[in-house]
Amino acid sequence: MLNMPATSSFLMPVYTRQPLSFVRGLGAILWDEDGIEYLDAIAGVAVTNIGHAHPEVARALAEQADLLLHTSNMFGIPWQERLSEQLCALSGMQRGFFCNSGAEANETALKLARLHANSLGISQPQVLVMENSFHGRTFATLAATGNPAVHRGFEPLMPGFVRLPYDDIGALQQAAAATPNIVAVLVEPVQGEGGVRPASPAYLQALRRLCDEHNWLFMVDEVQTGMGRTGAWFGYQHSAVLPDVITLAKGLGNGFPIGACLARGKAATLLAPGSHGSTFGGSPLACRVGCAVIEVMQREQLPGRAARLGERLLQGLRAGLHGAPGIVGIRGQGLMVGIELDRACEELVYRALAQERLLISVTRGRTIRLLPPLICSDAQIDDIVRRLTRLLN
Repeated sequence: MLNMPATSSFLMPVYTRQPLSFVRGLGAILWDEDGIEYLDAIAGVAVTNIGHAHPEVARALAEQADLLLHTSNMFGIPWQERLSEQLCALSGMQRGFFCNSGAEANETALKLARLHANSLGISQPQVLVMENSFHGRTFATLAATGNPAVHRGFEPLMPGFVRLPYDDIGALQQAAAATPNIVAVLVEPVQGEGGVRPASPAYLQALRRLCDEHNWLFMVDEVQTGMGRTGAWFGYQHSAVLPDVITLAKGLGNGFPIGACLARGKAATLLAPGSHGSTFGGSPLACRVGCAVIEVMQREQLPGRAARLGERLLQGLRAGLHGAPGIVGIRGQGLMVGIELDRACEELVYRALAQERLLISVTRGRTIRLLPPLICSDAQIDDIVRRLTRLLN
C-alpha cells in the first residue's frame, strides 16, 4: 500500500512527488523501501537508457573516482577529448562543448545563434521555436519553450523568439518570408514534453533547406530523443538531414549529470576562449561515464534494439487497447511512445504504481508517456503492455 510522505520543511516544493521512494534498481526493475518490485517504463525520464545499476557504468564511476574527479577546464582532459570524438563520429558533428544538463546544452546552442547573428551584423536576432516545445527552465530556454504553464510567474520572458506551429511546413515558409532577422531554428525531432509527437521527415528536410537558403543555423534539441531513444543514435537521423548544432544530455550519462552541445561548420568555430564555459562541465568522471555508456550501446546495438522493441510496444498497445474507451491515439518513435486520452489523466501515474507496480508519466495533462530502458527484454515490453491494458481497460 502506498502512503503519502510527510511534507519536508527542508526542500523547496517544486516537485509533485509520488508517495514512495526507491532504494535499489537493476536493469528495468526498481525496488522500494519495503522490497516491493516495480517495472520501470520511464527510465528516469529517458535517462537510464542502459538500465539501473549497469555494472560497466558503476565500474567506470568507481575507478575514475579513485583516480581523479576534477581539475577544471584550465587543463587538458583526455576523457573529454575522447568522448567528443566519439559523439562527433556518431552524429556527423565536428566539435563539442560539455556541460551538466540539457538546459545548459540548449543555452550553449542559443549563444551560438547570438554569435552567428553578431557575425552577420544583426543586432535584433530572432530564433524560430515551436509551440508545445520544451527546452529547459533557465531564462533563455524557458523563453524558447512553447508551454505557457512553465512561463507563468517568470514574465517578462527573454525576447528574440518567434513561435510557430510544430510540423507545419507552410508556417515555416510564411515566417521565412515575413520575419526579418531570423538567424536560427531550434526544434525537437520528437516533442517529448509536448505529448510525444514525432516530426515528419518532410518537415525536418524543409527546415534544412530553409536554413541553407537563408543562412540560418539548424539546431536540433536531442536532449530526450538522443542516445538511441528513437531507434537511431539521434532523432534527426530518421529524416536523412544533418543539423548544424545538436544538444544532448539525459541518456548520455545514464543518470550521471552530463550535457553536450555539438556543432559543425561555421557553428563549430563561433565560440572562442572566454566566450563560454562551465566549472563542472566535462569533468574526467562525467566524460568517462559517457564513454562507458557509448561502449555498451555500440556493443549491444541498442539503437537498433530500441527500434525493434518500440515497434513491439506500439503494436501491443494498439492491439490491447483497441476499442478501449477514451483513447484518442497511440503514437511514437522507437522506445518513446505516447497514449493520448480524451481527458486529463494525471491520476493514472499513482494508479499504475498502486495497482500495476508500473512507472509511467503523464505529459500535457492527458498523454501517457512511455520511455522504457533500451535494455528491456521482449518479455518486459509485453509486460508493460499487459499492465497498461489492464489499467486502461
